[in-house]
Amino acid sequence: MPNRLFHADHAWLPQGWARDVRFEIDGGDLLRGALLEAAPSSSRDGAEPLGRWIVPGMPNLHSHAFQRAMAGLAERRGDAQDSFWTWREVMYAFAGRVGPDDLRAIASQLYVEMLAAGYTHVCEFHYLHHQPDGRPYADPAAMALAIIDAAQEAGIGLTLLPTLYMTGGFDGRPLGERQRRFAHDVDGFLRLVERLRMAESPRVRVGIALHSLRAVPPSAMRAVLDGIAAMAPSRDGTPAVDMPIHIHIAEQIGEVQDCLAVRDARPVEWLLDNAPVDRRWCLVHATHLDERETTRLAATGAVAGLCPTTEANLGDGLFPLRAYLDEGGVIGIGSDSHISVSPVEDLRWLEYGQRLVTRHRNVSSDLRTPSTGEKLFAAALAGGAQAAGVATGWFEGGDRATRTLGPRADLLVLDDTSPLLAGRDAAHLVDTWLFAGNTNLVRDVYVEGEKVVADGVHRDGTRIARRYKAVVERLAAGI
Repeated sequence: MPNRLFHADHAWLPQGWARDVRFEIDGGDLLRGALLEAAPSSSRDGAEPLGRWIVPGMPNLHSHAFQRAMAGLAERRGDAQDSFWTWREVMYAFAGRVGPDDLRAIASQLYVEMLAAGYTHVCEFHYLHHQPDGRPYADPAAMALAIIDAAQEAGIGLTLLPTLYMTGGFDGRPLGERQRRFAHDVDGFLRLVERLRMAESPRVRVGIALHSLRAVPPSAMRAVLDGIAAMAPSRDGTPAVDMPIHIHIAEQIGEVQDCLAVRDARPVEWLLDNAPVDRRWCLVHATHLDERETTRLAATGAVAGLCPTTEANLGDGLFPLRAYLDEGGVIGIGSDSHISVSPVEDLRWLEYGQRLVTRHRNVSSDLRTPSTGEKLFAAALAGGAQAAGVATGWFEGGDRATRTLGPRADLLVLDDTSPLLAGRDAAHLVDTWLFAGNTNLVRDVYVEGEKVVADGVHRDGTRIARRYKAVVERLAAGI
């Protein structure tokens, strides 16, 4: 495919907004160059207009796709001590009804919603592996392949994270009946990872996930990390040792207490003492950190994966955001259980939670980046791309002539006709987008230079939604 030129009236770069920016998309997917602040006459010649306000697409670093179909089904009080653990029982009941075709329908719809909201890449933390009774499908990778099919159908970038899940607690108890479909031994898990790596493409990356310290014994963690390191490079030459590694880590106080009781250490503390945590790692729900853990985790360069709307919905707690940022820590956001599918809402509530605790405003920003919206969005872009193991999100390069986006051409065009953006200049544009309301201000979405959402409508959204409705009506009938 020949190179294409696009023109943006304003594009948001690491150093701020630039006017009259030209993007050259190489072969349809890679942004090889952008002329920054070029004269309007030169930057627009032969270029397709994108719009007035252009920002990079956001990576979503944590997703359990099947849970989107049960959003709203666990909001009735059924226990005097309703908590994450009682919610989990509802989730297990729902998960037990989902097969490969169901999962594809649910994930496709979810990914359509993500794209429309401004997510252009998703990390799928996938542990729904087998049939409900624990027996593998005829193709043991059937559920994972359904996720890949869904991402390709919707047009979103995907980092697939097949998940190792072995035990029911820190004490090594066996999995419960409703957890059997999650289970793998180490050898079976490594075979699945190798199989899925054969499906990698420019839009599909494969990493691994360790469900949690309570679900993966120390010996199994070491064996998996050794097994990954011994795998051959992928077809594009990427060493297996560079694969993204994700783990649920310290979501609940009960999890911290159990880890202390059995391993004589807090979860993050134990992981940092016993695993080679570095930039490959994403610690999801690193909610309950003490001061020393906060400092140590930031120093590793790993990503703290934060899911504020899910963490609020489940009553998890609040991450020590300001202290972590002060230590130079890396963050990203995910929509997790998908009680909400909106980078705007998750970033907003990441900030609002801190305001409620500290009773101050603009907690996330600083004197170098006084805009709270720009500080949060930029941090989540960088951390999300790192956690996904993909080059996407920011404009990169050393000078004006060579600056690039990506290399993935993932772009969002904001709706400059919306009343919410009336009278806003570049200095207040991102803050208004994130904090001024719940109207979706994403108009068009490009993934690898391909327009997948136009005027707020996904190119295949009607058909995908129709199939999703039929599946969910059947699944929900028995809950």
